[in-house]
Amino acid sequence: MRAIVFDQFSVRPQLLDIDAPTAPDAGVVIDVEATGVCRSDHHAWSGHDSTITLPHVPGHELVGRIASAGAAVTGFTVGQRVTVPFVCGCGTCRWCVSGNAQVCPNQTQPGFTHFGSWADQVVIHNADANLVAVPEDLPAAAVVGLGCRFATAFHGLRTRARLAAGETVAVFGCGGVGLSAIIIAHALGAKVVAVDVSDAALASARDLGAAQCVNARDLDPDALSAEVVAQFASTNPDGVDVTVDALGRADTIRAAIGALAPLGRHVQIGLLPDEPVVDVPRVIALELSVLGSHGMAAADYPELVDLVVDGRLRPQDLVTNVIGLDEAPAAMEAMNTPAGAAGMTIIDLAR
Repeated sequence: MRAIVFDQFSVRPQLLDIDAPTAPDAGVVIDVEATGVCRSDHHAWSGHDSTITLPHVPGHELVGRIASAGAAVTGFTVGQRVTVPFVCGCGTCRWCVSGNAQVCPNQTQPGFTHFGSWADQVVIHNADANLVAVPEDLPAAAVVGLGCRFATAFHGLRTRARLAAGETVAVFGCGGVGLSAIIIAHALGAKVVAVDVSDAALASARDLGAAQCVNARDLDPDALSAEVVAQFASTNPDGVDVTVDALGRADTIRAAIGALAPLGRHVQIGLLPDEPVVDVPRVIALELSVLGSHGMAAADYPELVDLVVDGRLRPQDLVTNVIGLDEAPAAMEAMNTPAGAAGMTIIDLAR
């Protein structure tokens, strides 16, 4: 099969022919219809993830059809159209049984723990616990982001931060996951301020539901915090209720926590290459909550899929670029310079 492979970190990947996979006893092989180009893939390629062994195939957001299934798979059939959360649980530990497979200690992740979906086919382990059936008529662009960025933002805002209608939200970073958070927060009835250094990204954020936008260029973290708070100062002078770091930088985390009102909640989604310094005294004094969002368990997908089917959430509005598999190496390298990028790129395996 065709696959994008890298055998050195930060060196341009190659499109190669490699052996097609076989389904494990409890797993499946999926014919990939489309797959996402995500900043997490760039972290893996850059060597920031200790689970990566070389050579490696990236990719963890996907939609496709089951090509073959192991003997122990009972809940899904060959030919069925499916997606999958990027965190696949073991299905039997207490975290999985309680519906929290996203923190399973025995998890597998396509594109990280094993070869991923930037290929004609991908293996998914423990299929009965992790596959999510998707309707035939949903476009691939509406499904791909559900594997990672859209589901992670949904889980972070709805489940972890318990965002309520009428609350204020500041989203730092308007790439794919940041724009996902803006769409979701707006749909939940929140008032959103978007933060980025790119005018194009901020224009996209406004189109997708942000009430206010702040260009962070040339602002230090303290000045940025003040500018974010000022956006809703007439109604929320003490700060915003929820902040989201969708970029993964120490300075944006500092600015986000600095913008929170007392009892505010910070949701950390963006991955960082190094450990940031958090303003713990402020967290203590204002009783702030710092929450992680690491994908979403397959058990929670039916609500999200239903919201997409009925049009209340439109992940497809994030997709600004569709490429073929042969263009994926250049797309990986392009993420070295994220400034100015907005929206989401997906790889159509049929192109």
